[in-house]
Amino acid sequence: MSDDFELDTDDLTRRMDGAIAALRTEFASLRTGRASASMLEPVMVDAYGSPTPINQVGTVNVPEPRMVTINVWDKGLVGKVEKAIRESGLGINPQLNGTIIMLPIPELNEERRRELTKVAAQYAEHARVAVRNVRRDGMDQVKKAKADGLMSEDDQKFWEDEVQALTDRFIAQVDEALETKQGEIMQV
Repeated sequence: MSDDFELDTDDLTRRMDGAIAALRTEFASLRTGRASASMLEPVMVDAYGSPTPINQVGTVNVPEPRMVTINVWDKGLVGKVEKAIRESGLGINPQLNGTIIMLPIPELNEERRRELTKVAAQYAEHARVAVRNVRRDGMDQVKKAKADGLMSEDDQKFWEDEVQALTDRFIAQVDEALETKQGEIMQV
């Protein structure tokens, strides 16, 4: 193998890891009919003049499988937190009890479960596209190095196989995460 070219596989791995991390974050925002504090992560509250995550204005707890509670620290923000949850599109109706906001998680019906599995599949496809884009960048680097005379055809084949193996590994992770999430959603 030629010493003139060394593909930065760590960079490709880091970028593909980023796609997987983004997918997990998107999956966390999908409701599965089971209470989870992470379902409130995308919700922002207009607190003190700037958008603030709910976990920075109160304590989020899951006291039972179908209930999330938020103990808001500042009484003045209770209404804003409630409004942010109502407008978030989560389909949850907050109930106030002083500074505590209770979020009963309704049972998902079959139609809604099917819709959520389709949304999960779309999120997974976006992650696959991101992984493939990183693969394309890696392949382009290899082809450019070959064109510049920095490697032989054997080296080119070796590096292309390395990039493809890395891609296959991350696509398998996306598929596995999707299968797990769809199983959670469809579980009654």
